[in-house]
Amino acid sequence: MPAPELLIGEGVRVIPPPQFVIVTGLSGAGKSQAAKCLEDLGYFCVDNLPPSLIPKFAELCSTSRSLRHVALVLDIRGEEIFGDLLGQLRVLDQERIPYRVIFLDCSDEMLVRRFSETRRKHPLADRGRVVDSINAEREELKPIRDAADVIIDTSSLTLSALKEKLAHAAGGQTEADALTVSVVAFGYKFGVPLDADLIFDVRFLPNPNYVDELRPLTGNHPDVVAYLKRDPEVHSFLSELYRFIDFMLPRFVDEGKSHLTIGIGCTGGRHRSVYVADELADHLRANRIRAFVERRDAQR
Repeated sequence: MPAPELLIGEGVRVIPPPQFVIVTGLSGAGKSQAAKCLEDLGYFCVDNLPPSLIPKFAELCSTSRSLRHVALVLDIRGEEIFGDLLGQLRVLDQERIPYRVIFLDCSDEMLVRRFSETRRKHPLADRGRVVDSINAEREELKPIRDAADVIIDTSSLTLSALKEKLAHAAGGQTEADALTVSVVAFGYKFGVPLDADLIFDVRFLPNPNYVDELRPLTGNHPDVVAYLKRDPEVHSFLSELYRFIDFMLPRFVDEGKSHLTIGIGCTGGRHRSVYVADELADHLRANRIRAFVERRDAQR
């Protein structure tokens, strides 16, 4: 559907600016799947456009009635492709063209497994073993990761979860001063989320895993919820957590951040972290902040 036009003054028609998203990240982290997800969301996807052409392409999109939701998917293929990317992003800033950079990250263990299963050759295979290639790529892409608006850890994401995260991340640019918060409940035994901006350790809270009838349940089950709600220490912790988060969020917004990922970790990611993540998300929603919960390890 063509974008609606705005009528200003003496009949001058202005086309609203396009949604311009740049998706990049580690090889094997799911950029091809991300492109398919974005296409399903209505984005026109372009694979590996040379960075030097990005400003001209963005300018073309700004005058087009059909290219209103555009995603560029870039990886490390091509000579010095990322050496030029940051420079071209600065050109977009100078020309006041709005854009968002989404970086897909993934654990080394999962990347090695994916390359082994698909028998694909890593783009930096000349660096040695697969793990050596991954480490070299991490180092080369660090400046881009640091500049990204949103980092998505795809290590344990299903395709539907990836699509949901991309929808939140890409759509965030359309609402000025809006903040979307992803609360990830995780288990330390399975690793810390790579995309977390803030991490809170709740392993000091009473553990339902030591109660026989609660062990097979998860933190959003009414029996587990009731067990944790009875404990005064849980109430005290939640009060302090809310106070800290309420203090921090406006300052993230002032810095221009539109997507924040908060990790809540317990030992296995099944009980305490899930309960606290749900409670925190409810608190945020009560304060009219868009919040989503990912129970990463609850079913492990």
